[in-house]
Amino acid sequence: MSSVNDYLSCLQVVMVNTTLPANIGSAARAMHTMGLSRLTVIDPKLPIDDTSVSHAAGGSDVLSSALISPSLESAIGDCQLVFAASSRSRHLPRPVVTPTQAAKIMFDFIDKQTALDVADNNESTKLSENTQSTNKPNIAILFGREDRGLTNEELACADYHIQIDANPAYPVLNVASAVQVIASFIFAYAQAHLKLNDNDGINSLDMHLRQQWDEPAITQQQLQQLTQRMTELMVQRGLADSENLKSLPSRLSRLGSRLQLDQKEYQLLSALIAKLAKD
Repeated sequence: MSSVNDYLSCLQVVMVNTTLPANIGSAARAMHTMGLSRLTVIDPKLPIDDTSVSHAAGGSDVLSSALISPSLESAIGDCQLVFAASSRSRHLPRPVVTPTQAAKIMFDFIDKQTALDVADNNESTKLSENTQSTNKPNIAILFGREDRGLTNEELACADYHIQIDANPAYPVLNVASAVQVIASFIFAYAQAHLKLNDNDGINSLDMHLRQQWDEPAITQQQLQQLTQRMTELMVQRGLADSENLKSLPSRLSRLGSRLQLDQKEYQLLSALIAKLAKD
């Protein structure tokens, strides 16, 4: 990645079941101020309207290009990494990070995935430019409803939960304000990240965090498919009761998220599950 915009274009803000159209516009304005341009709105209670436009101000382009999605699954299905803004811990919590920590995880992930994509393209002359562009890292940041945030099921789709340091007596932000705060940390980190990468005089160890393997990461859709197939296999083998799964799917999903499987590991597990289900 050669510029701040290159990094920021890998990120999308996802607003879930928003009540007030004005908040969608305010979020679009906050995004534009911090260089983010990809907005997805999932099943808003009211459509984008004139109040959205007036609150968007200079962010009208972000608002006009916003995608309306019917479900969270369809919005993040092709994402390899998902964050969720949450003011408190929920059932089966994911790792909790600050906005700065989240930005570091995002940018390290983008660097590694981009390097893998470049290496793959150098080895194959069959990929067209259009095909290469689809391999761009795709990261989602989820923001919940104005009155109750994200549900436990929605939070379970995220690899990390982002919590903003705030007054413990009332740590709740308006959804557009939360977008503004988190986006500002991301934008500041982007600038520092590029300056650090430009310093060729610094030698560092080749560190491998849990998202940084030698193959591209799986998508959220693949993770959910794997979770479903593992659940079905456990039911088939008598290890789980189909009428009383309780939190089994959520725990399997969290396990996959914690491992951050790559594409080859996904293929290996898929083949194993298929063999066990057949025998």
